[in-house]
Amino acid sequence: MNKTIFIKAHFKPRHKEITVEVPTGKTTTGFFGGKKEVTRKETRREQIGWSNCEIDGERLATDISQAISELNNAGYDVISITNITSGDYNYDYKAPQYGSYGYGYGYSYTEGVLILSRQLK
Repeated sequence: MNKTIFIKAHFKPRHKEITVEVPTGKTTTGFFGGKKEVTRKETRREQIGWSNCEIDGERLATDISQAISELNNAGYDVISITNITSGDYNYDYKAPQYGSYGYGYGYSYTEGVLILSRQLK
Protein backbone atom coordinates (compact mmCIF):
# COMPACT_ATOMS: atom_id res chain seq x y z
CA MET A 1 0.00 0.00 0.00
CA ASN A 2 1.29 3.47 -0.93
CA LYS A 3 0.99 6.66 1.11
CA THR A 4 1.48 10.26 -0.07
CA ILE A 5 1.94 13.23 2.25
CA PHE A 6 2.37 16.94 1.51
CA ILE A 7 4.96 19.02 3.37
CA LYS A 8 4.25 22.75 3.17
CA ALA A 9 7.11 25.18 2.59
CA HIS A 10 7.06 28.32 4.74
CA PHE A 11 8.38 31.75 3.83
CA LYS A 12 11.42 33.16 5.66
CA PRO A 13 10.84 35.59 8.50
CA ARG A 14 12.00 39.17 7.82
CA HIS A 15 14.00 40.98 10.51
CA LYS A 16 15.41 44.42 11.24
CA GLU A 17 17.89 45.71 13.78
CA ILE A 18 16.43 47.97 16.49
CA THR A 19 18.16 49.86 19.29
CA VAL A 20 16.58 49.73 22.75
CA GLU A 21 17.55 51.17 26.10
CA VAL A 22 18.09 48.48 28.74
CA PRO A 23 18.23 49.32 32.48
CA THR A 24 21.55 48.42 34.15
CA GLY A 25 20.12 48.28 37.71
CA LYS A 26 22.20 51.30 38.77
CA THR A 27 20.99 54.82 39.56
CA THR A 28 22.69 58.19 39.55
CA THR A 29 21.93 61.31 41.53
CA GLY A 30 21.05 64.37 39.48
CA PHE A 31 22.02 68.01 40.01
CA PHE A 32 18.99 68.68 42.25
CA GLY A 33 19.26 65.40 44.15
CA GLY A 34 16.81 63.38 42.07
CA LYS A 35 17.58 59.75 41.25
CA LYS A 36 17.80 58.62 37.66
CA GLU A 37 18.07 55.05 36.38
CA VAL A 38 21.17 54.30 34.30
CA THR A 39 20.50 52.58 30.96
CA ARG A 40 22.64 51.27 28.15
CA LYS A 41 21.82 50.95 24.46
CA GLU A 42 21.51 47.47 23.04
CA THR A 43 20.87 46.37 19.45
CA ARG A 44 18.35 43.58 18.98
CA ARG A 45 16.94 41.75 16.00
CA GLU A 46 13.17 41.98 15.70
CA GLN A 47 10.88 40.11 13.31
CA ILE A 48 8.86 42.53 11.18
CA GLY A 49 6.95 40.09 9.01
CA TRP A 50 7.39 37.36 6.43
CA SER A 51 9.11 37.34 3.06
CA ASN A 52 6.86 37.06 0.02
CA CYS A 53 9.55 35.55 -2.20
CA GLU A 54 12.09 33.54 -0.13
CA ILE A 55 11.36 30.06 1.17
CA ASP A 56 12.83 28.99 4.52
CA GLY A 57 14.95 26.11 3.20
CA GLU A 58 16.29 25.08 6.62
CA ARG A 59 12.79 24.69 8.02
CA LEU A 60 11.65 22.77 4.93
CA ALA A 61 14.62 20.39 5.24
CA THR A 62 13.82 19.80 8.92
CA ASP A 63 10.13 19.20 8.15
CA ILE A 64 11.00 16.72 5.37
CA SER A 65 13.47 14.89 7.61
CA GLN A 66 10.89 14.61 10.39
CA ALA A 67 8.21 13.34 7.99
CA ILE A 68 10.57 10.70 6.55
CA SER A 69 11.51 9.56 10.04
CA GLU A 70 7.82 9.23 11.00
CA LEU A 71 7.10 7.27 7.80
CA ASN A 72 10.05 4.94 8.43
CA ASN A 73 8.94 4.36 12.04
CA ALA A 74 5.43 3.50 10.77
CA GLY A 75 6.86 0.88 8.42
CA TYR A 76 7.00 2.85 5.16
CA ASP A 77 9.89 3.21 2.71
CA VAL A 78 10.18 6.51 0.81
CA ILE A 79 9.94 6.08 -2.97
CA SER A 80 10.18 9.69 -4.15
CA ILE A 81 10.08 13.33 -3.10
CA THR A 82 8.57 15.73 -5.65
CA ASN A 83 8.81 19.52 -5.59
CA ILE A 84 5.48 21.39 -5.92
CA THR A 85 5.86 24.82 -7.52
CA SER A 86 3.28 27.60 -7.43
CA GLY A 87 3.37 31.02 -9.04
CA ASP A 88 2.06 34.52 -8.76
CA TYR A 89 2.01 37.65 -10.93
CA ASN A 90 1.44 41.37 -10.82
CA TYR A 91 0.79 43.97 -13.49
CA ASP A 92 0.12 47.66 -14.01
CA TYR A 93 -1.79 49.09 -16.95
CA LYS A 94 -2.30 52.76 -17.76
CA ALA A 95 -4.54 54.05 -20.52
CA PRO A 96 -3.82 57.75 -21.00
CA GLN A 97 -5.63 59.80 -23.65
CA TYR A 98 -3.13 59.13 -26.49
CA GLY A 99 -1.96 55.54 -26.15
CA SER A 100 -1.39 53.07 -23.40
CA TYR A 101 1.39 51.26 -21.63
CA GLY A 102 1.77 48.57 -19.05
CA TYR A 103 4.09 46.06 -17.54
CA GLY A 104 3.74 42.69 -15.90
CA TYR A 105 5.83 40.03 -14.30
CA GLY A 106 5.40 36.57 -12.92
CA TYR A 107 7.42 34.38 -10.60
CA SER A 108 7.34 30.93 -9.09
CA TYR A 109 8.19 29.55 -5.66
CA THR A 110 8.27 26.18 -3.94
CA GLU A 111 4.91 25.58 -2.30
CA GLY A 112 6.06 22.35 -0.72
CA VAL A 113 6.96 18.75 -1.51
CA LEU A 114 5.05 15.51 -1.97
CA ILE A 115 6.54 12.43 -0.34
CA LEU A 116 5.46 9.11 -1.85
CA SER A 117 6.11 6.03 0.26
CA ARG A 118 5.37 2.33 0.17
CA GLN A 119 4.47 0.17 3.15
CA LEU A 120 7.03 -2.54 3.84
CA LYS A 121 5.70 -6.07 4.20
